[in-house]
Amino acid sequence: MISINDKVPEGENPEKKEMSPEEMLEQALGPKPPEIRTMALFGDVDEEKSLDLIVGMLTLTEFTGKEAPYDPIKFYISTYGGSADEMFSIYDMMSILKSKCEIHTIGLGKVMSAGTLLLAAGTKGKRQIGRHCRVMIHAVAAGSAGELHNIENEVKSIKHIQELYINALSRETHMTKQMIQKLLDRRVNVYLSAEEAVEYGIADEIIN
Repeated sequence: MISINDKVPEGENPEKKEMSPEEMLEQALGPKPPEIRTMALFGDVDEEKSLDLIVGMLTLTEFTGKEAPYDPIKFYISTYGGSADEMFSIYDMMSILKSKCEIHTIGLGKVMSAGTLLLAAGTKGKRQIGRHCRVMIHAVAAGSAGELHNIENEVKSIKHIQELYINALSRETHMTKQMIQKLLDRRVNVYLSAEEAVEYGIADEIIN
């Protein structure tokens, strides 16, 4: 404590606050880099994995008690695909959270069908793909049996899901709706190399 009679050495501020060890370390090393949290989708896109991923994303963001923006999330993907409904559940959650934090997607080994949209849905500029990863796009598929009106209703639903898929993939990539429709009209699985995935805007860079 300094009294009115104490002399303050020249150049020293009597009101200067002492730094904590943490503040001294930050001053020496610079600001602490943002924490990166990791999630992964390995295997089929099904209801169980969709639930796990959505709850995980919320746990790393909304449930932390902190305010946005949140630290980035790394999302590793290796899948043959799966349910279109569960794909859209994960995709919608990613779309909601991207306004609050970056989502870095990384495709490894195989990113096919539903996985293609999820890889593309990462934050632009933060979507990576392994050099040996294969990407696959195909038309929505489903099986149906029973009365004719039920089959017709199922076909109508499939067409609607495919339209949603085309619109979403077009939003997230360099491909137009017409380009995607042309690929799907081949009625075969369309395989892309890592280089082609970057060219089409499904990913941004190849991991060497």
